[in-house]
Amino acid sequence: MIYIQTHFNLNRILMLAVGLWPYQRSKFIEFQMILFFGILTSFVIFQVSAIIQRYGNNAKRFTFIIILFAICGVFTISFLSIWPCILGVILPLKASRSRSAMQVVTEYFIDQEKYFYLILLHMNVTIYIGATAVIATGTMLMGYLKHICGMFSIARYRIEQAMKFDTLQNTGLEDENVIYKKLIYAVDIHRKAIEFSEFLISSFEGSLFLLIGVGVSCVTLSLYGVISHKSDVAELLFHFTGTTCTLVCIFVVNYAAQNVTDHNNDVFTTVYNVKWYMAPLNIQKMMLFLLQRGTKVFNLNIGGVFVASLESAATLTSLSISYFTVLYSTRK
Repeated sequence: MIYIQTHFNLNRILMLAVGLWPYQRSKFIEFQMILFFGILTSFVIFQVSAIIQRYGNNAKRFTFIIILFAICGVFTISFLSIWPCILGVILPLKASRSRSAMQVVTEYFIDQEKYFYLILLHMNVTIYIGATAVIATGTMLMGYLKHICGMFSIARYRIEQAMKFDTLQNTGLEDENVIYKKLIYAVDIHRKAIEFSEFLISSFEGSLFLLIGVGVSCVTLSLYGVISHKSDVAELLFHFTGTTCTLVCIFVVNYAAQNVTDHNNDVFTTVYNVKWYMAPLNIQKMMLFLLQRGTKVFNLNIGGVFVASLESAATLTSLSISYFTVLYSTRK
């Protein structure tokens, strides 16, 4: 004990400060160790939470922008439906202006002139309900995809922290085990992100196939409507709004899917860039396993037929234009 007091007094004080001195154990020391361990653990938790928080905020901003865009689109369509009435008040004609020329062809089996405002109310309420349903499900799906991106970012962050250069310089057996466990956690969360994305796509596979067909059809018919109603400003704006909204939806969904693929690729780019060759042999084996896993292409594949990506968005747009060209040529 005298030897410790003489040569290791400063070390003893430092270890007592953090509750690690083995020759002095008490309830207070145990409480001190638990407290400091909790503080250190919370620092790591807050770093991971910051990543999830960042992607959560991105999802909120995205939802807000989509809601604003949808409100503008729905307001435009609603305004165009009452445009003949407004025009009749501003520029009245001697002859009665027909109000039955609606933007959406429907058959109510009643006198459309007599019940014009009831029909208009029914159409607008239908548009509002449909738009709300599409926005709610679409933004929720986008939020899930953002969450998957956050999981990939956490996996990348854990690999970076585990394979830091200063950590690899002096590694004992205990340090190797710590690095190994960190890599296991990173691999586990990466696996969960892939499983979640596959589960998400399989759950909505039928609906997504239907939406792809509906989207292409809407763009084709809306473009045809734009060309067919050049002289009618209201009809022209109606079909132009429909074309714009559909193309934006196609681009946004495929962009979110492309973002998931890019985040997965970033994980393996990080694995390539870290100094894995300086790590102990057992850690090198795990890193080589990750490198081999990176050779397998990961993407959001719908039924093995359609791969959601920006390239696919361009393909759908090109396909819609091709169908429109064929449809327009038959009119002549």
